[in-house]
Amino acid sequence: MANIGDYATTYENFEWETPERFNFGRDVIDALPEDRPAMIWLGVDGDERHLTFGDFSRLSNKFANAARDLGIERGDRVMVTLGKVPEWHAVLLGLLKLGAIAIPSSPMLRAGDLKFRTEHSGAVALISGPESVEEIEKVRDEVPNLQHLVLLGEEWEGWESYETLVDDASEDFTAEDTASDEGAFLLYTSGTTKHPKGALHTHGYTHAKRMQARYWLDLQEDDRLWCTAASGWGKTVWNVFLGPWSWGTELFMHEAAFDPAERLDLIGRYGITVLCQAPTEYRVLANAPELEGADLSSVRHALSAGEPLNAPVIERWKELHGLTIYDGYGQTENTLLVGNFPGVEVRPGSMGKPSPGCDVRIIDEDGNELSPGEPGDIALSRDNPALMQGYWEQPEETEDVMLGDYYLTGDRGRRDEDGYIWFVGRSDDVILSAGYRIGPFEIEDVLIGHPAVAESAVVPVPDEERGNVVKAYVVLTADYDPSDELIGEIQDYCKSETAPYKYPRQIEFIEELPKTASGKIRRVELRQREEAKTTG
Repeated sequence: MANIGDYATTYENFEWETPERFNFGRDVIDALPEDRPAMIWLGVDGDERHLTFGDFSRLSNKFANAARDLGIERGDRVMVTLGKVPEWHAVLLGLLKLGAIAIPSSPMLRAGDLKFRTEHSGAVALISGPESVEEIEKVRDEVPNLQHLVLLGEEWEGWESYETLVDDASEDFTAEDTASDEGAFLLYTSGTTKHPKGALHTHGYTHAKRMQARYWLDLQEDDRLWCTAASGWGKTVWNVFLGPWSWGTELFMHEAAFDPAERLDLIGRYGITVLCQAPTEYRVLANAPELEGADLSSVRHALSAGEPLNAPVIERWKELHGLTIYDGYGQTENTLLVGNFPGVEVRPGSMGKPSPGCDVRIIDEDGNELSPGEPGDIALSRDNPALMQGYWEQPEETEDVMLGDYYLTGDRGRRDEDGYIWFVGRSDDVILSAGYRIGPFEIEDVLIGHPAVAESAVVPVPDEERGNVVKAYVVLTADYDPSDELIGEIQDYCKSETAPYKYPRQIEFIEELPKTASGKIRRVELRQREEAKTTG
């Protein structure tokens, strides 16, 4: 494999070559040499496991057989809330082989999040680690379609033991001969005014993921990739599963939470050659005293995605270790659409150029392509195999993001004379914080459940490390008065009701919220208020 080299030639000549029938588990994993290294896994307690592609072929076959014995069939939806463990990969591979639709979800989700996703998707089963059990137990009786609960690592009354199911299952399994337009993944993304939306991806999408692994991750023979993304996110499906394994690349996976000194030590100790981290992690490490003396000599390629990375952070990594951090831009609904690629000039502040196979344009409200320098909607041609089929059971929301032959990303940008794309801003209210995409409605919906909150509006506030943090403007009910103690109480309530990364790190009490004549909250006015504080 080689990097993108002559970008213009690569872009012009690239073809997806999506087969009519494709099953990633059968056609990729089972076809790789059995003894080829697939993963080094390091647990929280220091346990280390080395697994080959042969191991994952057998483990996924065993899970597929166990799932079929439970009654899970082709086309059924299955939630997966496992953390950073090899079984996450084995389960997803098994579901692909079975022809079921996997719904990878964060173990941090709370009962309300889990109830919505299982109810909305019609999931028939849920595979979990110990982290999610208590939250699922709170709502399991309210979701009758959830027929099977499978638990890894512990025993719990009313749950099937993952270990027992898999230990008793056969290693032989004939994968379903799935068509490329059949559903394979349902990935939930943040909504702005309603609940999260489930982007339905196909088996053709699992084939298309090899593109960004080749050209953006720039994977070479004998690479060892560490993408630090947590399970449950589209980025993890891309870069900790489908993309690198399409090329037989060995992964490093660390179960423990992010610690700057430990992160830098592990990069050197395990000889990581390709490093993909969240912008927040790069920012924190840039300020860590250990960065200057860290052994990063094995790293030949470093990448970042999720939100724009500050130029001073990029410069510090370059100055200390000679590493250029390559930004990339994509969405849960699609793939890496725009990136800075090896072999192509990096222009600081730019998102880069469209990825091979991705017809990305800047268009106006009528779908017409704009001239260089004019800001407009960043749009993707609808014939891309990595683009979702649509939002699950939400035809109106799907139609809202389609304009003629294009899918609208919800982001605005401009293109320069040389084809580089520059980010201008969101065209909706989604908040980008530490790589997470957070819909304000989700938090406002939780806030209103607290007895002190009469109304609320949630907006982003610039933050040096996280890019943005969540801020809530709150109108109090008559029985409550503003206080620091009340702020802490409301924050703790939010952490208990929804995933902790969503809680408002700042709360400001306000007499009334700005609204339109029809009564809709004008979040844009509150955003402008915060921006004025920063610039003023």
